[in-house]
Amino acid sequence: MMKGWNLGKAVWFAAAFSFFVGSVDTAPSAEPIWQVGLASVCITPEEPVWLYGYAGKDRFKPFDGILDDIFAAAMAIRSGDGEPAVLITADLCVLREPEETALCKVIMAKTGLERRQILLNWSHTHSGPMIGTSDTNRYPISPDDLKKTETYTAVLWNKLAEVAATALADMKPARLSYGVGQVGFVKSRRAFHEDGRYRGMAANPDRYADQTVPVLRIDDLEGRPRAIVFGCACHAVTLGGNSNVLSGDYPSYARKVIQQQFPGIQTLFVQGCGADANPDPRATSDQVEWVKRHGQELGTEVCRVVKGELAPIHGPLRIAFDWIDLPMQPAPPREELEKLAKGSFWQSHNAKRILEAMDKGETIPTHYRAPLALWQFGDDLTLVAISGEVVSDYVPLVAKAIDAKRLWVAGYSNQVFGYFPSAKVVEEGGYETLGLVSAHIGWFSADAEGVLLDAVRRLKDKRQP
Repeated sequence: MMKGWNLGKAVWFAAAFSFFVGSVDTAPSAEPIWQVGLASVCITPEEPVWLYGYAGKDRFKPFDGILDDIFAAAMAIRSGDGEPAVLITADLCVLREPEETALCKVIMAKTGLERRQILLNWSHTHSGPMIGTSDTNRYPISPDDLKKTETYTAVLWNKLAEVAATALADMKPARLSYGVGQVGFVKSRRAFHEDGRYRGMAANPDRYADQTVPVLRIDDLEGRPRAIVFGCACHAVTLGGNSNVLSGDYPSYARKVIQQQFPGIQTLFVQGCGADANPDPRATSDQVEWVKRHGQELGTEVCRVVKGELAPIHGPLRIAFDWIDLPMQPAPPREELEKLAKGSFWQSHNAKRILEAMDKGETIPTHYRAPLALWQFGDDLTLVAISGEVVSDYVPLVAKAIDAKRLWVAGYSNQVFGYFPSAKVVEEGGYETLGLVSAHIGWFSADAEGVLLDAVRRLKDKRQP
């Protein structure tokens, strides 16, 4: 079994090496054609609401306190006279399809943007507020607490729309540059028995996890940094389920470290393909200290990259957006579903819901329609933004699928419908094969990997001007 993991790591290290080599360019930067606008807003609830991320009794109430305020930020960008696009990031766990649709309608009405011009990314902190009502039927939330969640959600929509509009109004000439770092606290959480069977969640340093730290620096024309967009592919779960305090977890503290080094700078955190990766250590008796230490490690590495030799990023900016029909596994026979319904949570969750749908005479869906976005920065950088909780395998898979001088693969983008496994993970089984988790039902097929990669190729080859 270990031979398979070592081979996978070898393939990844080769791909990662190409990213590092490709990220340094000593050619002089051309005259800037970028226009960039920035804005941020505090999204800490005005009164305690339920947090989202863990399903334990310690969380079955509004939060007990605030470890750190949470924020949303926006970067509006365009090249020359081209159309603008807006990246919005926020210290939130997930946004399901109904909430994503509602939010984008508010943003479009406020800004005049089309849906394809909007890119959302969620930090996946498990210590952020519950959003909307898509998941409330899974928890014993009281009517009063539900109303507080709905009120906060409405306020949040307006804040996110306003931060996008403010960024669009802040457009100024800018130069962009890019580099890549690395952190060590990101570890695969998929553990296996000696015979190769999935065992459960535990730090597994022998299995691949994406430990790279992509960094995009935005400067004014005098070379002063205005903003830093940075990423990490890791669950924001340093705080465990026994914690009921509001926090952005390690990404929040990483931003603080960067802002201390660069006072007044705007920071945006982009969550990567970390569905099967956790910070290590996590959920310890001194977990608050580890939140700060992981944030310190990430923030320090971002600052190191920013101060080093970066590759200039030229235009034009081309954006592509599409809806992808991802295939689901056919529903098993009823007898098998009844057995699965008594098994592990990653099997029983959808088995029970499929049985309920069958009893109601409902049609079991064969596909799930998910958004996919690609931003192409000239010939210098490709940003691929995949929806769902995306496992780390998709970083080398996308790198192999398309020709990109520099590649940034983000997960948790736009909507988060549940876990999106690779074909390998589907075959292995385990928690990340849980599938759809809210209003929609089913497990993803191994064929979904190929459908996703084909869509990425199509967007890369036929990106919109």
